[in-house]
This record gives sequence, structure tokens and C-alpha cells, in this order.
Amino acid sequence: MDQPLQPSPLDPAACYPALTARDSRFDGHWFVGVTSTGVYCRPICRVRTPKAENCRFYPTAAQAEAARFRPCLKCRPELAPAPGRAVWSVMDASRTLAREAAAWLDACEDEQASIEDLAAHLGITSRHLRRIFAAEHGVTPLQYLQTRRLLLAKQLLTDTALPVTAVAHAAGFASLRRFNAAFLEHYRLQPSALRREGPAGAAGAGEAGALLRLGYRPPYAIDALLEFLAARAVDGVERVDPARGSLTRTLRLLHRGQSHEGWLSLAFDAARHQALITLSPGLWPAVGGLLPLLRRWLDLDADPAPIDAALGPLAEHEPGLRLPGCLDRYELAVRAVLGQQVTVAAARTLAGRLVERFGQPLAGAPEGAARLFPTPAQLAAVPVEAIAELGIIRRRAETLIALGQAWPRLAFARMSGTPEAAEAELREIPGIGPWTAHYMLMRGWSWPDIFPSGDIVLRRALSPDPQQPLSARAIDAAAAAAYQPYRSYAVLRLWRNAAQKPAATTP
Repeated sequence: MDQPLQPSPLDPAACYPALTARDSRFDGHWFVGVTSTGVYCRPICRVRTPKAENCRFYPTAAQAEAARFRPCLKCRPELAPAPGRAVWSVMDASRTLAREAAAWLDACEDEQASIEDLAAHLGITSRHLRRIFAAEHGVTPLQYLQTRRLLLAKQLLTDTALPVTAVAHAAGFASLRRFNAAFLEHYRLQPSALRREGPAGAAGAGEAGALLRLGYRPPYAIDALLEFLAARAVDGVERVDPARGSLTRTLRLLHRGQSHEGWLSLAFDAARHQALITLSPGLWPAVGGLLPLLRRWLDLDADPAPIDAALGPLAEHEPGLRLPGCLDRYELAVRAVLGQQVTVAAARTLAGRLVERFGQPLAGAPEGAARLFPTPAQLAAVPVEAIAELGIIRRRAETLIALGQAWPRLAFARMSGTPEAAEAELREIPGIGPWTAHYMLMRGWSWPDIFPSGDIVLRRALSPDPQQPLSARAIDAAAAAAYQPYRSYAVLRLWRNAAQKPAATTP
């Protein structure tokens, strides 16, 4: 059984000036525990700055809680962006593995998941996992996971009127008794007492006003993200309004073996650096599994400073560009296949026809977003002629059927293994080549350093003479030299520049 470790605080001389300045660039990178109050806060907390001698700084919320600090009820550490995905480095493999382990735990929705499962996912022994995790994060994996679940519960208790039993289940606790005991032990407060101290008149789950508030680090190019999604919005599934800064879409989510269906809406509170998510009642029971998907979809945990530095001049006029992920990897895969060698508008039209023919209506959904995307099983069983008659060429129709049949066993569907292995597996499906696999990994796995060098838009953009584009190999070398380890962000920037011109050809 994991034994608790003594967390190692950060250097106050390096952190305290950022705390006094309430510097948002450090939000999520560390937390401050105040010995005079027993509370830990984000560096952007608006309460009066504590004295330096009363401050202890910790890299993670888990370390602050291991040191017996309680989360602040005002700045709400559960809303802070996560540190972000580690960039793989052979020179520092143990640290990278430890960060990947934390990312896996952040996305974990299985209350029965074990350290052995995580170790198998990373390809190392559980003993080695515990050692490198403690060295990097200062707590055990189980302590880290417990903090994540408790902070999610705190957020749901504060922002929604979900029954406490539903909160416990959504946060990943096997029983209400275990949840109450853990909450009382860590926060020295009953869950019901926290709800009484929360915002007055909190709306019920699924009602207007019941919001998930998800923090991010500024700057955030909101207009760029919404315009990218609007250009690719599938009729019936999505409705995007960049002018109003909003998006509504339907979603089917498998969570703990059960299918949940509903719709969600997105808006932004730029002043508070938050994405605001409203969920329909059908999705609230799956909120524990949905939260990590939302954060990847909107790239909320990205740190724009190193990304923009890597992009150089590409980021000068619009800093904070995000890598749009997805909420449904199968939907993204289908749309990537439909987008092969056609324009953005054509791919969107084909996807809309597919949804109209095979998608399931969603009762009570908002206008313009009232159909669910077809499931892998649905398309796997459709005759190729039924897909082809929608204007989809036969070869791509066959690829869609093969993708649906292979989906349950694909590593890409489970987000397991390495990107290289997942790419090789995807390319074994007839009709999926390097470009399609790269696009699927870039957005489906939110992989930050992928460059589909065969893309004609990218080849023209990086060639001295756009009319005579360089070879894919030359473009790949140029992109690696200029933009690693954030080539996926460079791809988006180059696509966005090209979208101002006619004949954009990315799905």
C-alpha cells in the first residue's frame, strides 16, 4: 500500500513576487498554503496577500493537501488549469513518464483503476512508477488521484445542486460513506456544509445557471478557436456562433459502462479566464468522465508562453492559439476520412448528410443541434451502397465501415500506447494514410508535435515559391527545425492564415 510522503515546498523567494502580483502565468503551476489560515490558494487569489513567512509553495494541489491545507473557497483551486501535457524528452524520461502518469490520472474515470493498470499503460513496473511519481510530484499516485476526485466533488457541490450521493458517484467514489469520510478527513468539513457556504440559489444540474467553470491561462485566442470549429461544424450536431462567442452541440458519452446522451453549450468569461459549460440533465451523471474531455477539447491546460515562443512570428499577431481537440474520437475519425482531398466546406456537407441519414434524434435538444452522431456499430453494419449514395465515394464508404468494425480494438479509441504505434495501427485500415492518421492524432489525442507534411496547404505555406511547393520530406525537416516541439500549433496557425484565402483544403 502507498505510504504518504512529506511534500517538498518550492522556493518562496521565486514564488512570492508572483503571488503579490497575482500573476496569471503561474496559475496551475503551483499553489500557496497559508499557515495562519490552513488554506491553500491559487497565485491569482484576490484575498489580501498573506505575509511571506506564512506562505508555503507547492507544485500541485495534491502536495498542498498532503501538507494538511484545505482548498480556498474564494479562488477555488479546482478551477485552476492543469500543468499541461509533458513534451517527451529522452534525456529526462523518468520525469516525462511521471507527468504522463499524472495526465492519465487526471483523465481516469474508472473508480476501480489501479496503480498496476497505470504502470501497464506506461510500460513500466508499479514499483518504478511509485518511485518516479513521488520524485516528480511529491505525493503517491493514490494521493494525487484522491485530491483530483475531492476537488471535482468540491466543484460540483459549489456550482450545482446535484444530490450529494450523485456528486460522490460523479467524482469517482464507490460509496457515499467513503466519500463523506474522505471529504471530512481532508477538508475538515461535511459536504453538506460546503454546499451551504456556496453561492446562494445555485441552480439544479441541467438548469440554467448550473455551470461548469473551467480555468485556463491567458492569453487565449477565443475567436480563432470558435472560427476553426464553426468552419467544421456539422449540421444537426453542432451550432457555433463566433460573433457571440458560443457553441452548442450534442454528445453521446460512454462512462463506466453506461451510455449517456445529451447536449452542452459553451461560452467564455474572458475577464475571469474561464470556459463556461452548461450540460443537459442526461450528461451530468457522466461529468467525471466528461471533464478531462472538455479540457482537451478546448486545450485549457496549454501554457501559451512556450508555445508562442516556439511559433515565433506566427504567433505575434494572435497569441494564445489553442489546439482544438474533440469530444468524440470516433466522430473525429469519420470526419477526417470524409475530409480527404476535399475542401473544408465539402467535408462538412458530407458529414451533415451522414448525420441526417444515420444520426439519432435527441429529444429536447436546442434548435440546430438536435441529432447525435452515428456510433461505430451503426456505421459498421450499413451497406456500402447506403453510404455511397450520399455522395461519398465508394472507397471512403468502405473505409468508414472498416473503421467502425475495427473501432472497439483500436488503441486510438482507448488512448493507449504511443502515438507511433497508434498511427501504425490506424494505417492498417484500408483508406487511412499518413495525413489522415496524423490529423486524427493531432486533434483526437491532442498531440502537440505532429506535422502532416503531405498537406498541400502546409507545403505551399512553407515553400519559398507557393506555386512550386517543396517535397514533403523537405517541409517536414523545415517544420521540425522551426517549430518543434509544438508543430501541431504551427499547423493550426498556417491553416488559419490560409483560410483567409480561397480553396482551403483541411477538414
